[in-house]
This record gives sequence, C-alpha cells and structure tokens, in this order.
Amino acid sequence: MEPLLILTNLPDQEAAEKLARALIEARAAACVNVLAACRSIYRWQGAVETADEIPLLIRTTAACYPQVEAIVRAHHPYDVPELIATPITHGLPAYLDWLATETETHD
Repeated sequence: MEPLLILTNLPDQEAAEKLARALIEARAAACVNVLAACRSIYRWQGAVETADEIPLLIRTTAACYPQVEAIVRAHHPYDVPELIATPITHGLPAYLDWLATETETHD
C-alpha cells in the first residue's frame, strides 16, 4: 500500500464539499479535509490572476489515484484543475492501516 496526500483547490465551498463527498462515497479516498479559503495568485493564459479558493487535502493510496483523478475531472469546474499527489513516506501505523482499510477496494 502506497499512501498519498493529494492537493486540489476549488472555487467555492459548495464545489469543495461536493467533490469531497464524491471521493469519500466512492471509497476513492479515506479522508478529505476542506480547508478555509485562501487567496491564489497564478499565471493563466499569459495573465496574472487572483482567485479565492478552497483547498482540499485528500488522503488515499496510489492504487486509488486513477479513480481520484477521474472524480476530480468529473466534478471540478476548472479547465485544468490543480491535482498534485505526494507520497506519504511516514505516518502513525494505525492511521495508515485505517487509510488502507477505507480504500481497500482499490488495493
């Protein structure tokens, strides 16, 4: 089991919670944190943009990543959503066991 922490940002609370629930209901993720709004400043199509966004922290496994990506693409309103996966190299063994159990249909 290869645990992952995945990051994405949504434009509003409603979209963030809808995506978080879809990931959990599909067992594509064990836990999703819907964080407080943040301000993002980025370059898009040659212009500097500013947007208030809602970050999500998604805990899942490498085996579930394809399903996470498919669900994000289906529910995300952006043309090119941020979707960054980082390996979890260390963690409380009981927590990592729980993560594996909650996504075991993929491992």
